[in-house]
Amino acid sequence: MSVEKIYTKNNIVLTISYDGTNFCGWQKQQKYGVESARTVQGEIEKALTKIHKGSTDIFGSGRTDSGVHARAQIANFYSPYTRMQPENYVQALNSLLPSDVRIMKAKYVFDSFHARFFSQARTYRYFCECAPEITAWQTRYSWHIRRTPHLALLNDMASVLQGELDCTTFSASGDESKSKFRYIENAHFFFQDSVLVFEITANAFLYRMVRSILGTLLDLEKKMGTPADFFKVLTACNRSLAGPTAPPQGLFLWDVLADTGNR
Repeated sequence: MSVEKIYTKNNIVLTISYDGTNFCGWQKQQKYGVESARTVQGEIEKALTKIHKGSTDIFGSGRTDSGVHARAQIANFYSPYTRMQPENYVQALNSLLPSDVRIMKAKYVFDSFHARFFSQARTYRYFCECAPEITAWQTRYSWHIRRTPHLALLNDMASVLQGELDCTTFSASGDESKSKFRYIENAHFFFQDSVLVFEITANAFLYRMVRSILGTLLDLEKKMGTPADFFKVLTACNRSLAGPTAPPQGLFLWDVLADTGNR
């Protein structure tokens, strides 16, 4: 996106980490003008309101669902304080936020920057524990599948996810996207000790898309399916042909690539 990058020390972008276990997702939810559920966006806006002594909106690169975590979500807001350095917001916000939300970085961005519209790619990672038994904390951040899937077969099927694709099959009910086409840059699996990791990068994602893709791939792998089988499911554009949706706790918004300028 080509845009004139004018800086006035008002627009600030944050890099945010959060444990999504006790949140109803990123996006704030209101009923009759009152916060109706605990959300990450809502908690950060409350903290900014205290700092600014007035209402402040924050705009995320995208939504994460209930129970989904983030290693590096990005979001921007407009500060009324031109003399307050961005890095000062890190400590100020973290002193007000609950322990399951942490601000990792803050910097100036050009005035027209918007975290959603200037984010070019988003990467998610999903963690599956393959050991017979796991610790209590591992159940909070992974899906316990209790078996070791066939890595090569999973990657053969995942290789189908490349380029501009109609992802209707992996769109959950309630998705309000006008277009179900998404550009997928890469999707692959790898092991970290006993943990199977699924990583996928795309320009954007549909509601529950990553969890639906993963559940489908693992279901087909268990049945010794083939890339052709997965391609058939994908191109059918029929949600009923997808496998079970993976639970939310293993999913992390891992990284966001955005044009934030050179400052």
